Amino acid sequence: MDNLSDALTKLKLTAADTTVDSVEGCLDCLLQALVQNNTKTSEKIQESGTLQVFANLLTPQSNCTAKVAHIIAEVAKNEFMRNPCVDAGLIPPLVQLLNSKDQEVLLQTGRALGNICYDSHEGRIAVEQAGGAQIVVDLLRSRCTITDPANQKLMTVFCGMLMNYSNDNDILQAQLINMDVIPTLVKLLGIHCQNTALTEMCLVAFGNLAELESSKEQFAATNIAEELVKLFKKQAEHEKKEMIFEVLAPLAENDIIKLQLVDAGLVECLLEIVHQTVNSDKEEEVAELKTASDLMVLLLLGDESMQKLFDGGKGSVFQRVLSWLPSNNHQLQLAGALAIANFARNDGNCIHMVDNGIVQKLMNLLDRHVEQGNVTVQHAALSALRNLAIPVINKAKMLSAGVAEEVLKFLRSEMPPVQFKLLGTLRMLIDAQAEAAEQLGKNAKLVERLVEWCEAKDHVGVIGESNRLLSALIRHSKSKDVIRTIVQSGGIVHLVTMATSEHVIMQNEALVALGLMASLELGTSEKDLENAKLVEVLHRLLSDESSAPEIKYNSMVLVCAVMGSEPLNKEVQNLAFLEIVSKLRSHENKTVAQQASLTEQRLTVAS
Repeated sequence: MDNLSDALTKLKLTAADTTVDSVEGCLDCLLQALVQNNTKTSEKIQESGTLQVFANLLTPQSNCTAKVAHIIAEVAKNEFMRNPCVDAGLIPPLVQLLNSKDQEVLLQTGRALGNICYDSHEGRIAVEQAGGAQIVVDLLRSRCTITDPANQKLMTVFCGMLMNYSNDNDILQAQLINMDVIPTLVKLLGIHCQNTALTEMCLVAFGNLAELESSKEQFAATNIAEELVKLFKKQAEHEKKEMIFEVLAPLAENDIIKLQLVDAGLVECLLEIVHQTVNSDKEEEVAELKTASDLMVLLLLGDESMQKLFDGGKGSVFQRVLSWLPSNNHQLQLAGALAIANFARNDGNCIHMVDNGIVQKLMNLLDRHVEQGNVTVQHAALSALRNLAIPVINKAKMLSAGVAEEVLKFLRSEMPPVQFKLLGTLRMLIDAQAEAAEQLGKNAKLVERLVEWCEAKDHVGVIGESNRLLSALIRHSKSKDVIRTIVQSGGIVHLVTMATSEHVIMQNEALVALGLMASLELGTSEKDLENAKLVEVLHRLLSDESSAPEIKYNSMVLVCAVMGSEPLNKEVQNLAFLEIVSKLRSHENKTVAQQASLTEQRLTVAS
């Protein structure tokens, strides 16, 4: 430490004359001290005020420039030294040195700037203001095809510098993207794929930038998919695969890149990982299986990539995914069910899958999860069934296969995501299926559960789906028995509330169901309709100028229907319906105008 103090003192005295040989000796002494104890030496350098001296020594003409930059790179490894480096004015001369032709100067300057930027807002701002990022991007672009080891080392340092400069900073990341850094990095990866350090640094840089939405377009215009898949195939170590996965996941959110990854053969790699790890208990292989199967499902979210892998139901990927459903591995069961749900995104695929026995496979899977089952698997399998039930031609086939009965086994579930999908599946199944709607609508246990879920304050989705299913049971069955079951279970109040929903489709479904109730079972339902203040709701809907034409139309139909009840008719007479309805006779929608004339006549006769 005495030598260090001497060196610092001598450095300050002789720094003005940079040709003096003793300067170099002092710098060697500092470097040696930093190797022995970086933290303590850095503290001494800061206390002595030597950082300001370094600013004068960072000149292209000086013979010791590389050593000074090296010392700055070492001291900037300490968090407490980064801001002092900025305050000492070291950034502008360091950035100027990026124009040097000397390889060692460039290397140490890149290290120094990278270390100062690490987790330092002040460091990043100073580099940005000095224009450092643009120079480094240009250097990467101009030197990326040079494959000698010294240049590869320099490229690694520059990539690391840009990563430290922009890490967790959307603004600086966007700035690098605007500088077209992505095509250069992809080119680097392709040319230097044999160099582990540079490859890893490129991957970290990709991971850094890929989270930004604006980067996806640039990535899609490169051959990133091909390069990543090529690199992935070479990897044997879990950590290396994990690094590539971390880049693939955000990139695969883009539909164009999804298709590029499928074309590049990523799916085959993922299926191979699943095959190798499915029976493993090793923690890292279990994690690999999850990542691979999750990524597989993500690739299926793109319409083109999904259709390509489905391949008319003959695709090897589609066939392999089917084999995951009967697996004993929950992760594979989940991925298999989610994959089927993703394949079931158009009518053609859905019809093909139902005709080829997928429904039974999904029901078998659900059966294994009825008692104390895995919630994510239940949710995924129900999602798949719901999607498959959308085409009209599939509904009767799925009902006769016993899907409704299978789904009803999960009525006891207390998990809102499962409840939500269960309700959606039943609603899809009974659409225009009168017999099934009547059978389910007379099931008191189901209707009671629906009424209970209509009050599930903590899950808006479950409330909405419960209301819609209650309404659907009436609309599709048109059955007096169903209406009586719903009245007895206390469902009317929820349907009246649903008529005031912010969603027009739900308002309309409620009004049509209430209209059928009033037409078919007015005597049974009049008390509950009165208590739910239906007439007041109808008055509000007709008074509201923003109500959609179909809402106005169905509200007037319902007004006419409830007038068959003495107490409800009395309420209608007490509110100024005639005045509102008269105005609607001139409504621009002809159907609304015609219904307004009919309703006006009815109101006039009744009064």
